Amino acid sequence: MSWTLQSCCDTREIIFLCCYGGYALFTLLFEKTSLLKPMRLLGTFIHEMGHASACWMTGGSVKKIEVYNNEGGVTGYTGGVRFIVIPAGYVGCAFWGGCFVALSGHRIGATVVASIITAALLVSLCYKPNTVVVVITLFFSAINLTLLFIEWYVFHPILEFVALFYGVFIGWHAVRDIYDDLIVRTAEGSDAVACHQL
Repeated sequence: MSWTLQSCCDTREIIFLCCYGGYALFTLLFEKTSLLKPMRLLGTFIHEMGHASACWMTGGSVKKIEVYNNEGGVTGYTGGVRFIVIPAGYVGCAFWGGCFVALSGHRIGATVVASIITAALLVSLCYKPNTVVVVITLFFSAINLTLLFIEWYVFHPILEFVALFYGVFIGWHAVRDIYDDLIVRTAEGSDAVACHQL
């Protein structure tokens, strides 16, 4: 076994690492700006879908999925295993961020990322969505479908870069969310407080 890095990185890997670093820096510098508000709302949506997914996987029933303009959200549910459902927002957001990064390196993987996000948004419309959920569903579905068309019929690669950005942003958003809820502030009714009360 050779531990040298002579065959480590070809051009694609170097581009991937540079894009990841650039996206991470961009996210850290501009995450709180109005430019990235739609991405923060998407991150909140993925967080809420984490709760919904855990509820479904543990035999519960989801009543509503809401995202608010202040970047908070609520997943109303009954049943399920509470100690799995409550932390699933944080865990799900981090998990999907990592999955999106891993899938972004190939055209088919990036197509899967755009399809998963679009499908999750469309499924949420069946669970008493509020106005913000409807708006982000229309916004990101239109973007993803347009990018899918461009990727497969006009120009390649574009979707891989967008899928990587989704993954990087959502992953960093999960870390920031956990940091904010556990260290910076204590918000009554937050998932962090609910986890503490388990």
